Amino acid sequence: MKVGIVGAGMVGSAAGFAIAMRGGASEVVFVDRNAALAQAQAEDIGHAVPFAHPVKLGAGDYEVLAGAGIVILAAGVAQKPGESRLSLLSRNAAVFSEVIAKVRAQAPEALLIVASNPVDIMTEVAQRASGLPAERVIGTGTLLDSARFRALLAGHLGVAAHSVHGFVLGEHGDSEVLAWSSARVGAEPLDRIASQLGVAITEEVRAKIDAGVRQAAYRIIAGKGATWYGIGAGLARLVQAIRDDQRAVMSVSIRSPEVAGIADVALSLPRVIGAAGVVSTLIPSLDEGEWAALHRSAAVLKESAEGLW
Repeated sequence: MKVGIVGAGMVGSAAGFAIAMRGGASEVVFVDRNAALAQAQAEDIGHAVPFAHPVKLGAGDYEVLAGAGIVILAAGVAQKPGESRLSLLSRNAAVFSEVIAKVRAQAPEALLIVASNPVDIMTEVAQRASGLPAERVIGTGTLLDSARFRALLAGHLGVAAHSVHGFVLGEHGDSEVLAWSSARVGAEPLDRIASQLGVAITEEVRAKIDAGVRQAAYRIIAGKGATWYGIGAGLARLVQAIRDDQRAVMSVSIRSPEVAGIADVALSLPRVIGAAGVVSTLIPSLDEGEWAALHRSAAVLKESAEGLW
């Protein structure tokens, strides 16, 4: 499968590198308004190919996207000093509309993956602008947040992160919801396994892990300016699930008819991912407080997006 990446900055290049290292595509091409950057990223990643899998790398204008089965959207504009969030959203929506028109002209059959922030709202923008069915316009949403949740919980329990199953739901942002009540280790409830391991899951531990997940991006941005490796790996995993029709369950964002009492909103829930995109949505078991938090998260996103239409 050929994968196009629009936006050759930190996130786009990390995704391209991770896809190449996993052998997740037969070809990866970059498009960026800075043509020299796109070409440099393709060449640099191409030099790593002999150490991994046979992947063809390229770059150019939108014409290079022809034949792509997936296009990752990692482009956007930065917030100006004193600029409101809604103003930034409006400018990013305008950029996305222009980009998507060019993508669709060259790769009309491509499934779109949105990585640009604020990712939930930009996913809705992309779906509206593209005219594609909602299941074919997927935002990375809380894919990375869920990985952070599993990693921190695994570290506390002393088990492998691959054996921890838990999701972060709602907004990829401050209102996101850690679904503690449905978290599992292996096939067993979290509290039962924690008891067997002799590791307490106290309110203090929950608060620490919650802060570790919720504040991760802020800490990383403070230290190095942006996050890119984690989301790059997440994008590569998502591409592979689509390419191989794996029917993998991931917490990603799509525009949904209704979530927790809020109509027509894009946010993350566990979704079954296959060749057609989102094959189905799974509703996790949540306690009363988590449902209320998910409702608040959906309401925050709905209110933010309403100013754009």
